[in-house]
Amino acid sequence: MTQTSADPGIHTIDTALERPGFDAAYLVVGDGRAAFIDCGTGHAVPHLLAALAQVGLNPDQVDWLVLTHVHLDHAGGAGQLLQHLPKAQAVVHPRGARHLIDPSRLIASATAVYGEEQMLRHHGRVLPVPAERVLLAPDGHVVPLAGRPLLCLDAPGHARHHIVIHDAAANVFFTGDTFGISYRELDSAAGAFTLPSTSPVQFEPQPLHDSIRRMAAFQPRAMYLTHYGRVGDVQARAADLHDQIDAMVAIARRQAGRDDPKTRHAAISAELAELYLQRAERHGVPLPRAQVRELLAIDIELNSQGLAVWLDRLARAQRPARD
Repeated sequence: MTQTSADPGIHTIDTALERPGFDAAYLVVGDGRAAFIDCGTGHAVPHLLAALAQVGLNPDQVDWLVLTHVHLDHAGGAGQLLQHLPKAQAVVHPRGARHLIDPSRLIASATAVYGEEQMLRHHGRVLPVPAERVLLAPDGHVVPLAGRPLLCLDAPGHARHHIVIHDAAANVFFTGDTFGISYRELDSAAGAFTLPSTSPVQFEPQPLHDSIRRMAAFQPRAMYLTHYGRVGDVQARAADLHDQIDAMVAIARRQAGRDDPKTRHAAISAELAELYLQRAERHGVPLPRAQVRELLAIDIELNSQGLAVWLDRLARAQRPARD
């Protein structure tokens, strides 16, 4: 499904991962040329090509595939997609480029989590991107989409190889996971309900705070999240994300002394679930608690894992050096 947004030239594409309204890619059009922002998994490629046709463009009118980061729900289909886009280059953070060119570590990591059969079912084939088609985007890099320059900013916190993309023509950001997660089923009269993404393995609280503040300083009209869609009322959402990051870090620190990783994980997960459910109730989310819990189940699990990895990293850094 492709939706034209309130901002001219921006189209939201549902990549059909997990469930409707879970994972988005974006098509940005300027002066008859186009860029995709993220691409989802290999299974998403037909949906992206259909979106092009829906807006009256051909594959050879796509100049760029800009990737916020290389996690497979954002970039797993890059190699497959570029086979259909003869003129396009992939744009990625310098830290992420090697994983596009040689995705073997990404594949191994996902296979270890899901198993080979489930890995293929969830993500499809993950193909390498030829090195000559990969363009590095350090902080401040501008992607010259025709008539519509796209500014790439380094945005760590969720991942160290994360960029966010500012579209000055619409004054919006494409945020990947840096501005959190917001599902449309959880919208209320108060607007969007958002929560941070602390999934493994590179969550860092202070850099995430800093990245959110940097985007908010642009006074953007809206944020386009991979999970999922356009979110307005940016300053209020940013303040809420800052509060939640601090609350999530406090939850993790309370469990830092547990020796058993499974017990610690269960305790963090339970506290995160209660945090989100209470905030959803205060936000006026019009769904029963059990349904909210079910919608957020994947994110509670991944956020719990990410907080645990962060705690372990802190513990290693604090150990005295051996003689």
